[in-house]
Amino acid sequence: MQQAYGLDIPLSLDDLCDPRRMALIVYDMQVGIVSQISDGARITQRVTEVIDAARVGGFRIIYTRHMYLPKEIAGVSQLRTAMAWQRVNRVSDVKPHFLRDSPEFALIPSLSPHSSEAVFDKISMSAFVGTPLDVVLRDCRIQSFLIAGIAIEIGIEPTVRHAMDLGYFPVLINDACGSGDKTAADRSLASLATFGGSLQTDVNTIVPLLTRGASGPEQD
Repeated sequence: MQQAYGLDIPLSLDDLCDPRRMALIVYDMQVGIVSQISDGARITQRVTEVIDAARVGGFRIIYTRHMYLPKEIAGVSQLRTAMAWQRVNRVSDVKPHFLRDSPEFALIPSLSPHSSEAVFDKISMSAFVGTPLDVVLRDCRIQSFLIAGIAIEIGIEPTVRHAMDLGYFPVLINDACGSGDKTAADRSLASLATFGGSLQTDVNTIVPLLTRGASGPEQD
């Protein structure tokens, strides 16, 4: 940690991993998303390991879920995105996936948020657009967050970039982040590393840092 102009400037994971200043964001670990990637079971296991460690260490945990609206109210952006992802040329051919309360919209069963944890629904790629995430983090005096989940190249990179513009210090847990396109995901990680302003780590490195104090309040 460096001090300058009355500020504490973190430089390393060791500086950042304090439950008073850091939270965990679990990005879109939903039934209909995890099932789409080939290593969904491996990512699930690693995300679960991080969640367990964060709970032991007393870190705040926030989950996100991606939601599509009914076509009649979805709007231009959602309809165009749905056409691209579903590889159809007409709006009439779009099938409305991830509707609220649909089975695919739910978080995977192995993730059971505690009553002391939050779940935010979104229709954008950045978890900061249209959700209370920024307000909640700032009100809890959170300056940094870990992020794990799916998918690096679709929603995690936009969330990390948005967070840096908002003044946060994001940390990606690379082997707890899944992707649908490995080439695109590698490109995203390389771009973020080149840009600076965020860090990348792995489960084996971060878990001991999350649990080292083990003095935070236990979540029910």
